[in-house]
Amino acid sequence: MNISHLVINSLVFSAVGIAILFIAYFIIEKITPENTWKKITQENNVAVAIVFAALIIGISMIISAAIHG
Repeated sequence: MNISHLVINSLVFSAVGIAILFIAYFIIEKITPENTWKKITQENNVAVAIVFAALIIGISMIISAAIHG
């Protein structure tokens, strides 16, 4: 394998992973009863920010494991 093939694979899998992460975020945003982004940014709710950070890290770890096999 040459280096360009490896770089292209990395870029493609990174883009797929980020797209899946955004889709998962929007699904979670729709499931929750309130607008969590508003709670985090405008109301400075640290507890909601911590929960969403944990969710994003957890989903990212699952996506990473799925992509790497």
